[in-house]
Amino acid sequence: MSDITTDRHVVFLSGGLGSWATLRRVIERYGAENTYALFTDTLIEDKTLYKFLIDTLTLEFGVEAPESTKLVNELVDTSYETQDERKRQLTELAEIAEREIPRFYWRNDGRDVWDIFFEEEMLGNSRLARCSHVIKQDLARSIVDEYFDPNDTVLYLGIDWTEIHRTEAPKRNWAPYKVKFPMCEEPYLTNIDHIKELERLGIDIPRLYTKGFAHNNCGGFCVRAGQGHFINLLEQLPELFDYHERKEQEWQATTRKDYTILRKQRDGVRYRYSLKELRQDYEDENKRGQIEFTDIGGCGCFVDYK
Repeated sequence: MSDITTDRHVVFLSGGLGSWATLRRVIERYGAENTYALFTDTLIEDKTLYKFLIDTLTLEFGVEAPESTKLVNELVDTSYETQDERKRQLTELAEIAEREIPRFYWRNDGRDVWDIFFEEEMLGNSRLARCSHVIKQDLARSIVDEYFDPNDTVLYLGIDWTEIHRTEAPKRNWAPYKVKFPMCEEPYLTNIDHIKELERLGIDIPRLYTKGFAHNNCGGFCVRAGQGHFINLLEQLPELFDYHERKEQEWQATTRKDYTILRKQRDGVRYRYSLKELRQDYEDENKRGQIEFTDIGGCGCFVDYK
């Protein structure tokens, strides 16, 4: 039974398990009619993330989205040859999904993460991720400010009970809006619990979770990730690793800067470490032992805001 509310409840969706579980809890408590979902698209997400969004939203809001379902199955993958077409497809898909699914905002600003790096001549890394600032946080903020009044709106993030230490920054960053974290409350659930529930519901699990990735964002790419994360990308999705390796090289040639996403450390000194060098070290058995396979890192697009 839903709680009586006069507020509007906006859930930030990332395409991951935690934000879906957050949406479920908010709907259970306040009703689907008072719940809104917001997804800001980097345009390089894994195809199964978009399918997961549509499958779970149609379930939670109790609607059908036949055209969205058809279009998401026709999406091309991220590559040098297809990325422009992919952006067009995703913009069309977002417009149709908004029509078919009530109270759902699916937006992009036309740029993917590499567009941001080229336009600003600044390559993202673990300390500075302008991609998340611009096409995740800033875009989300503009939508929230345009459509929702802080006096009657509550925002929800998918941070869970294992990450309570990450909740203070969003509260400050999104003021004067109230921000809540339902997955920090009992019953405490894990990704295993979420996956079991998806299996019960008959919803496909996004494939990045089945390939050893720590999160389901940016198609397995993340400038905040570490060497171990990118090795997993190389092993599991080599064509996608190749795309990002080539984009990093293209960025260096275009800007005439030798910055890299990754760093490596030797004898207490940190060095720039390109994706090409990482791949070459992995392919060389004599150098493979130098790779920090346990350096996973991770994203925090709605946590570390500016």
